[in-house]
Amino acid sequence: MPNRLLESIPPSYFGSAMSKKLEAGKKRVINLAVGIPDQPTPEQVINAVKQSVEQPENQRYGVFRGKASFKEAIIAFYQSEYDVKLSEENIAVLYGTKSALVQFPMTFIEPGEGVYLPNPGYADYEAGVNLARGEVYDLPLHPENHFLPVYDALNPEEVENARLIYLNYPSNPLGAVADKSFFDETINRFKNTKTRIVHDFAYAPFSYSGKHPSILQSDPEFECSMEIYSLSKGFNMSGFRVGFAVGNPEMIESINKFQDHTQTGMWGVLQDAAVAALSSAPDVLPEQQRIFLKRKNYIVSEFEAMGVPLNPIEGGIFGWLPVPEGFDGESFTGYLLKEQSILVTPGIPFGSRGRNYIRISLAVEDADLEELVSRFKEIKDLWQ
Repeated sequence: MPNRLLESIPPSYFGSAMSKKLEAGKKRVINLAVGIPDQPTPEQVINAVKQSVEQPENQRYGVFRGKASFKEAIIAFYQSEYDVKLSEENIAVLYGTKSALVQFPMTFIEPGEGVYLPNPGYADYEAGVNLARGEVYDLPLHPENHFLPVYDALNPEEVENARLIYLNYPSNPLGAVADKSFFDETINRFKNTKTRIVHDFAYAPFSYSGKHPSILQSDPEFECSMEIYSLSKGFNMSGFRVGFAVGNPEMIESINKFQDHTQTGMWGVLQDAAVAALSSAPDVLPEQQRIFLKRKNYIVSEFEAMGVPLNPIEGGIFGWLPVPEGFDGESFTGYLLKEQSILVTPGIPFGSRGRNYIRISLAVEDADLEELVSRFKEIKDLWQ
């Protein structure tokens, strides 16, 4: 049996959901539950893999903390995209960003210290805090404040004990965004305290009204923040499991030291693929943005015309909508699957404030989104 600490962690919702047998209706299932971009991996990346896999250096143990070429590509990418000047001490290569987001509290906080987690927010953040024997503190996100936290409303005793705050903009699941003034406020408030900021920037490329800011633009000396960037979404590389963390050197060193003892260096082929991806950003990311902007505009327009409420999708690849009266998120998810063969994600895994919501993904073919609209028209009166 696992130890009691691991047993205290509930099963991962998404791990369970992806393995569950679907009990759908008679129509073809439209899967809007998983946020995996549906376009092919860029040709430049595939070609880099083909060439790299034959290199002898990539058939042996690699450098524990990553190839110089990968770190140089990260430095160039952040300079070009965000005018942020990184050095090697500001970089940790990651074996998928989810691992780092969950593991980081175990490397950085002491038992009993608090970690603020967004509510609604990504479901698996909490597991890492629990495994670190930390205290989960609620960071409420309300629509009247554009789903940005109000720091003045937080419990002062919790703030005093907080070691970490997790932020995620563009937000999964909300589609909300943060501007530079919000990040400026966050850094100014916490830079002279023991509290550090972790910004999950997984959906950075999906912007619909100007480029999303990096939190490091507000923290150019890397005093109190770290940003975690994924290649899975923007570059259609979810199967590669590669990303990176950048920012505060103490936070970065805690990741690197932990990985020194738990990993033996990322496969060189993955790193060469990541270099090719970052180098192709000027071509790949605008096209990705164009595809999802078109989808976002279509869904927003059609749902508005139907009278089905939908939270504004300001960034990212998800729509967040309240369920009709008489349902909660889980019961409506079951209803949609049985009656319309539409698979969505209930809001409850994202926190208590998601109980009466569902999340839909835009990461499906345009024809599926058109079919989604057609099926929602059949049930639009549920919201009237």
